[in-house]
Amino acid sequence: MTDGSRMPREWVAAALRRERTRAGLSLSELAKRAGIAKSTLSQLEAATGNPGIETLWALAVALGVPFSVLVESPAPAVTVIRAGEGPTMHAENSSYAGTLLSAGPTGVRRDIYHGALEPGAARESDPHIPGSVEHLVISTGRLLAGPCGETVELGVGDYMSYRGDVPHAYEALEPGTTFVMIMQHT
Repeated sequence: MTDGSRMPREWVAAALRRERTRAGLSLSELAKRAGIAKSTLSQLEAATGNPGIETLWALAVALGVPFSVLVESPAPAVTVIRAGEGPTMHAENSSYAGTLLSAGPTGVRRDIYHGALEPGAARESDPHIPGSVEHLVISTGRLLAGPCGETVELGVGDYMSYRGDVPHAYEALEPGTTFVMIMQHT
């Protein structure tokens, strides 16, 4: 699958194998640390699985790498991502969709995403790797976001930053809510 609206499974498979090998972990050990089935991890590494965003976040945390390391594509000298295109991941339990716009290059630990969320189930996120900070700028609609128990309502043009290494959530308060999220990893 390489249609631009979905992330090629091969990118994820290659990144998982590379990062697991770099970390010196077996399939069993990584699956255990991420809280997923070994068979699921095996399918992902074979490019036959279809991971949800929660599974990839769990694997990234278990590997101690930013999420984008598992989904980034080889970057050309000039990158243009048209609206509605790019590697997009969908949440399993909410309408959240996040599109990776820019992964931080080696030595730079920041990733930029375009997020879209519809009213309904909140997108609840487990903690990311230690030292993570999320920055949000609301493009359209209204969003309730932030660490669990400390969420703040945001409107068009509002900016917010908060620790991403604690449980946090996003909830759209209006249809068509979109935002830019910058993940900073220190």
